[in-house]
Amino acid sequence: MQAVVLVGGFGTRLRPLTNEVPKPMLPIGHRPMIVRLIERLARGGVDDVTLALGFKPEPFVAAFPDGRCGDVAVHYAVEPEPLDTGGAIRFAADTRGIDDTFVVANGDVMTDLDVGALIAHHRAVEAEATLHLIGVDDPSAFGVVDIDADGVVHAFVEKPDPGTEPSNLINAGTYVFEPSVLELIPTGERVSIERDTFPRVVAGGRLHGVATSDYWIDAGRPDLYRAANLDLLGDQRRFDRAEAIAADASVAADATVVNSLIGAGAQVEAGAEVRDSVVLDGARIGAASRVESSLIAGVVGDRARVTDTIVGRTGTVAADAELSASTEPPV
Repeated sequence: MQAVVLVGGFGTRLRPLTNEVPKPMLPIGHRPMIVRLIERLARGGVDDVTLALGFKPEPFVAAFPDGRCGDVAVHYAVEPEPLDTGGAIRFAADTRGIDDTFVVANGDVMTDLDVGALIAHHRAVEAEATLHLIGVDDPSAFGVVDIDADGVVHAFVEKPDPGTEPSNLINAGTYVFEPSVLELIPTGERVSIERDTFPRVVAGGRLHGVATSDYWIDAGRPDLYRAANLDLLGDQRRFDRAEAIAADASVAADATVVNSLIGAGAQVEAGAEVRDSVVLDGARIGAASRVESSLIAGVVGDRARVTDTIVGRTGTVAADAELSASTEPPV
């Protein structure tokens, strides 16, 4: 089974972490987000993945030098210009020569969805396209669907005004497509799969949805990226787990680490306190500093106080400084 994974976005909401590293290459529980995603697809029977690339394609190619991620073959389709979601899918599928049923996945979604079950349902009902759906409290920021008891989608509304949503079921970013869907996407044009293509499949009566209660999170926002990491410390995930402190991290004996991830080669120095945070590979938390609800890829100086802040790879918080709801460097 082949799949297209959408990883061409700019990751603007996670800047400055994404100034040097594309979002799907950021770690989730000490391992790149894209690796965890490909492993999930593999559990569902996918053995061939094409990455639809745009922004900073080089790190992806470098991550899979032999063109494989475990037992999955990895291929690349680098857009000559941004083509939006639908255009990217068409470009990647054409580049790879996909001509049979295939899976599409958003590159910043972490979920325990059984992809194999989604594929089986798609085939059983002879759908043209099948969407994974999740129920949420506030669906207005997502693509929202209205489905009947048989799972047929009768309406797909992308980011409706609050109070106008047809249901609380949202597009969760994993799809199964027949190649005929590609014929609805003009070649080489900017096309939104959500706004332009799905409504056309709805009109043909062959768009289906499968709602599940699986773990699901869109890790493209700072608070949700942090949550996606910290969720690996508990029992929320069916398949994935992570140790709080990487084996080669250095944490002083009198430092305090609570509900946090400390990445490979990172240092947490004497008397420092880290709570509800993600300290990425190679970062340094200075002596007697305090870090809370933050994402740290750079340096936090001695005795600094950092709350709800993102420190990028090149960022440094000066000794004795206090930062709250900020970024370093500024974006």
